[in-house]
Amino acid sequence: MLQIKNISKTFNAGTVNEKQALKNVSLTLENGDFVTVIGGNGAGKSTMLNAIAGVWPVDEGQIMIDGQDVTKLPEYKRAIFLGRVFQDPMNGTAATMGIEENLALALRRGNPRTLKKGIRSNEREAYKEALAKLGLGLEDRLTSKVGLLSGGQRQALTLLMATLKKPKLLLLDEHTAALDPKTAAKVLETTDMIVNRDKLTTLMITHNMRDAIAHGNRLIMMMDGHIILDIKGEEKKHLTVEDLLHKFEEVSGEEFASDKAILG
Repeated sequence: MLQIKNISKTFNAGTVNEKQALKNVSLTLENGDFVTVIGGNGAGKSTMLNAIAGVWPVDEGQIMIDGQDVTKLPEYKRAIFLGRVFQDPMNGTAATMGIEENLALALRRGNPRTLKKGIRSNEREAYKEALAKLGLGLEDRLTSKVGLLSGGQRQALTLLMATLKKPKLLLLDEHTAALDPKTAAKVLETTDMIVNRDKLTTLMITHNMRDAIAHGNRLIMMMDGHIILDIKGEEKKHLTVEDLLHKFEEVSGEEFASDKAILG
């Protein structure tokens, strides 16, 4: 479903601020893979997701989604393939519009815009049903402005919007990092429910080693623009934080420096 072949990206090339963020990164995701991505600050995690999404062009390499070469496609043309949830709960939704209006926009992603009636009654019922599965009471607040929702409610709504039209690939960019632990756990539970139910191919960036181990069927660790660990199958199922730290030290020759990642 996703093939990244030898992609590289350098920012501010030729200046004192030059930073090679990705260095010949290659990665293949099979249909239905749920891959967690972990690494310290500056490891290249978000740069890789932004490259896939088309936020900026890569300097070299190729990106394929479901067999289609999207390397040269701009961000708006890749939107039809992708669902994305950002770290900031304020991103991904229109704060001054109602919940049902936001869902209607998500449902029409990639379709031509017309002057037909905005939201049909059968469509509204489908929204209620989908919102009820989140268990947050949002199905009774369809006309509430999204800006009035809590961070967790908004992030759960953004997750629903990103998956309303089943994307080829779901990108989760530290989507629980701005939430308190209890709310983050609820959003991750909702993530698991949606990803497993719809068998979505998913890349989830997290700073939390426990979350990276507990979720998904595969874990990759990045460092200095490279993928240095790729753990899956039975090894992933029995992985502990101590195991992951030991593997990191073996591969990198240094200790993992982020207390936030270790302690969660």
